[in-house]
Parts: sequence; C-alpha cells; structure tokens
Amino acid sequence: MATGASTESFRVETIAKHTGKKLRVALVGCGGISNVHFQSYAKFPDVEIVAGVDIKPERLEWAQREHKVPAVYDDWKKMLKEVQPDAVDVCTPNGLHAAAVIDALNAGCHATTEKPMAMTPKECQQMIAAATKNKKKLAVGFQNRFNPHTRFLVNARDEGKFGEIMFVKCQALRRRGIPNWGVFGQKHLQGGGPMIDIGVHLVEAAHYMIGSPKPVAASGNIWTYMGNKPSKVASMWPGWDYKTYTVEDLAIGHIRFDNGAIMQIETSFVAHIEKNLWNFTFMGTKGGGSWDPPAIFTDDADFMTNASPAFVGDGSFNTMHASKLRNFVDGCLYNKPLLAPGEAGLAVQKILDGVYRAAAAGKEVKID
Repeated sequence: MATGASTESFRVETIAKHTGKKLRVALVGCGGISNVHFQSYAKFPDVEIVAGVDIKPERLEWAQREHKVPAVYDDWKKMLKEVQPDAVDVCTPNGLHAAAVIDALNAGCHATTEKPMAMTPKECQQMIAAATKNKKKLAVGFQNRFNPHTRFLVNARDEGKFGEIMFVKCQALRRRGIPNWGVFGQKHLQGGGPMIDIGVHLVEAAHYMIGSPKPVAASGNIWTYMGNKPSKVASMWPGWDYKTYTVEDLAIGHIRFDNGAIMQIETSFVAHIEKNLWNFTFMGTKGGGSWDPPAIFTDDADFMTNASPAFVGDGSFNTMHASKLRNFVDGCLYNKPLLAPGEAGLAVQKILDGVYRAAAAGKEVKID
C-alpha cells in the first residue's frame, strides 16, 4: 500500500531546481472550489497556470483578477487546441467531469478531476480507457487519502493491528445543510444529492483504509422530504432553490465486498438528528477504530485499550487539497505513483451507483 506517497508533500522544490521542469496546467471550471486549486498550485515552483475555462464571464474575470490567469476561455475544446497545456484540472459540476477529462486526455494532456469521478461507472471506464490509450495520468480528487487521520489508520492496518476488517460504518450527516449555491440540488447535473456529494468523501477514505476490496452487491434507499419544499427553519445555508431540487435528502446504503466485509453508509443534506456527523468507524478481528478522532480500539496486557496519536499534523481542507494536487503534479512530472488513480474513482463510483440502483429497484443489486 502506497501510504508513504502522501507524506512526501512538498519536497518538489529541490527536484525543480535540478530538473527545471514546469507543468503547464489549465483549470476547467473556475467556480468556488477552483480557488483552493489556484492557491495550491501557486505554492509549487514547478507548476505554471496557463489557462482557465468557465461559461460564466464573471468567473473568468475573477480568475484573471485574483489569480493572474493569462488566458481565459468559455470553451475547453478551443482552449485545448490553442493553449495545448500539459495537464488539465477539472473543477466543473459532476455532469461535465467525464467529457472534459476525456477531451483533455485525447488532446495529449494529463488530467485530474474533482470528486466524484463522474456520474456513472460507465463514464469512469471511458475516462480510464482514454488515459490508457493516450498513455497519460488520470487522478481523482480524493483529498481524504491525504488526511493524517487516514494515514494513521492505514499504517496501523498495514502493521496488522486490526486483523481482518469485517464492518465499516460511514456517516456524512448534516442536520440542515442543503447548499444554496451551485447546482447541488439538480440530479441531471450532479447525479444525486448527499450520497454523491458528501458521502463520497468518507466512502472513498473508508474503502481505501480497509484495503480497497471489490464491491459485489448493494442495497439501500433514498428519501426526499424537505429539500423540495420551502422552509422557514433557521439554518446555515437558507434559501436554497427548492423548486429545482430533484436529489435526495437522506440516503442509506449497505455494500457487500468480495472478502465478506460490509460497509454501511449514512448520508444527508437535511435530517432530524442531534448534530452533524462526519466520521467512519470500523471493526476487525484484532481491533477496531475511529477516523475522527483517530483512534484504535483493541486488547493489550489483558485489558481493553483505546489508543490515539499524540500528534497527527495538519489535516485542514486547504492542506489536503494541496497534498492531492502535489501528488498529481509529481505523477505527471516525475512519474511518481498516484494515490488516487482513475481505478480508485471507478471502485467508489460503483459503490455510489449501487446504492442509487438498489433504491430505484427496491431490492439488493449486483455490482459488476
């Protein structure tokens, strides 16, 4: 397991001085999340931002003003032809991930995309096929693989502290947190609601931590009961567009893996719970654990013991994004292994898709 890749985060300055290489990167999608990407790339001496793409003129103006982007476009195909970047970073709504990535790969660029990888497993497979055909790198923006909490648990797993992991429970639950910006409530553009938007973060981190077993079956259900109605209840993001809201409020999933392990997924934009929850926990034959706070539950010296690290380092949102983009740049320039390649994105997409298909069918479905 490539646990060490995430700890090499900013050693590139020495490498860059010796090689003189710079990766010419274009961003497709200059919305809110792109700000973190621009800020991350600005820290890397071996990266040059060469273009930005967005359909909204005000976002292109923002990219030029705030991040000094030298060339802006409203069409990524035109940008690919005229700028010919080395790599493309896709920060669009989910529905455009596949098309933008495939076009970039076919134009001879490396590509990375924000999560989820795409709308469907079929799209993910097409993206992987394009990367293979063109011999280019393809990464998925799974920043929680670079979270020190995840590294702590993966290292403990590799040391055999958990034995065989039998069960993992993922909880990405908001009491009242429907996004009031973007297109998060529109299924045709996003593919779904909290399952594909926030559940994906913990699903991918947990799946990676338990050893990435192959998913074989899914069951579950989804419910929409508040997001598609007006609300006067005070919340952190009031005034969402309920009239265009077509995604679920709550999703519960159950995944079986080929090694017999089970994953339970609980995720919501809005739910009647005591407080927001953001964690995964797990049980193994020798020990179990928790992701946040990071902890190991086992037996030692004939007593039940709980152990937690005294120091884990910076696991902030911005630092994780910088680490995942650093890993992508290192893969493109120095052929280092990607911690979240396209194949990892496909496995996670199969899990998400399985829950949605099971909900639609009203019964367990197979995952191929």
